[in-house]
Amino acid sequence: MKRARKIYILLGVLVVLCAATFAVSQYNEKQEQIKNSNEVVLSIDPETVTALSWETEENSLAFHKDTETGEWIYDDDEAFPTSTDMIESLLSIFEEYEADFIIEEVEDYSQYGLDDPVCTINITLEDETVYEITLGNFSTLDEERYLSYGDGNVYLAVVDPLESYDIGLSDMILNDSLDTISEASSITFSGAENYSIYYEEGSSNTYCTEDVYFVTETDAPLDTSNVESYLKGFQNTTLYDYVTYNVTEEELELYGMNDPVLAVTVEYPYTETDEDGEETEITRTVTLTVGVNQDELAEAEEELAEDEDAEDGAEADISTLSLYVRVDDSQIIYELTETRYDYLIACGYDDLRHAEVLTADFADIYQLEFTIEGTTYTIYSEMDEEADEDEENSRIYYYYYDGVVINADELEEDDDIGNYRVEVDIDNLSDVLDAVTAESFADEEPADKEEISFIAYLDNENYPQVEVQLYRYDGTYCLAVIDGEPVSLVLRSSVVDLIETINAMVL
Repeated sequence: MKRARKIYILLGVLVVLCAATFAVSQYNEKQEQIKNSNEVVLSIDPETVTALSWETEENSLAFHKDTETGEWIYDDDEAFPTSTDMIESLLSIFEEYEADFIIEEVEDYSQYGLDDPVCTINITLEDETVYEITLGNFSTLDEERYLSYGDGNVYLAVVDPLESYDIGLSDMILNDSLDTISEASSITFSGAENYSIYYEEGSSNTYCTEDVYFVTETDAPLDTSNVESYLKGFQNTTLYDYVTYNVTEEELELYGMNDPVLAVTVEYPYTETDEDGEETEITRTVTLTVGVNQDELAEAEEELAEDEDAEDGAEADISTLSLYVRVDDSQIIYELTETRYDYLIACGYDDLRHAEVLTADFADIYQLEFTIEGTTYTIYSEMDEEADEDEENSRIYYYYYDGVVINADELEEDDDIGNYRVEVDIDNLSDVLDAVTAESFADEEPADKEEISFIAYLDNENYPQVEVQLYRYDGTYCLAVIDGEPVSLVLRSSVVDLIETINAMVL
């Protein structure tokens, strides 16, 4: 009996071993059906596609092409402005799709995650052919995605389509865009600021050769670098976080577009190129309108009115509320960050004007007279005969002892003009003068002593000279008066540096 039992056990073990051997042989047979590819396994011409949809764990989106206009339309809302570029980018993945490996005659798709795909893409062609492309697991060994499109094979993708298709509706919107604006013909502000700017080269309203922007109402010059910086920030306004893509009249009211915080209109030259490559110079105009959530604003103002500690005339801090921006009459309203709002709102005259007390180009200054404690020191210049005409400054500057100019033809025999003058390091003086800049602007009359004053004589028929007086204001600041008009508060330390620089030249 025991012997028979042993025989039965041995027979059972033999059956198990045979089954295992058969399974291994079948597995090896399956393994042999995996082969290298490195070739195009799917080719879909984007021009023939009429519909595209995809579904991921997070999103399900579908679009179709209007056969008459060629525009792409979001199935769930025709008002949605679909980006054709985004559709074309998604379709281009399968235009010439390559795989590293092909697994043929697949029977069990679950081992590749294709029974429950992470993404299913449907592409419909003009001839009504439909490709269903499924994306499965990510192979950690090969670091590639398993993919199938219903031909009985599984592919290891060279490019993982999920990297492109794992997106939401907001990624498919055709956002507004702003041109690159290198210069503006005019800029108009309304709302928080109300004035305009015009562009003019070689204007008689300034003695600074670089000035090309002026306040329309007063002809006051602005700092070109400040205006250009503002224009750069203007055109870099972020236009992608939309709150609505089909704004209603009620929403325009809610987002403050009917009574904007600020509206900026820029007119600028633009080069338009047609299909034949012909270029035409035209003028374009664009307006950015900034609004604030009116419900939040009303609440903030109500809280401020109830605050007993609030100062009279205090206003709600708009920058902390929900802010929005709109391009021209676009149906899209975008969120506006506090940082970008602060940038756009800094457009007043004081934000864009010159900070330096002396803006003249030193190449145009032929004489400087500094007065310190009642004593005047004069710096003259002569043209450098050896200098190249293209050099930025072709003058040589000198300080003459006792302020007396000695010409070469007035010298006694064996005398040297060098005994009467010393060459000035004008670059150092220029740097010190450039540092005398406004910390803030002021229009109050001087009430303390004059620390230093100077007159710059210019080769400019409209502005033959500029006079600057620097008065002590307090321990930190001096008051700058230019041509008799109080202008700004500058750091007293920069004024002291100027005084010490002049003293070092003449003593």
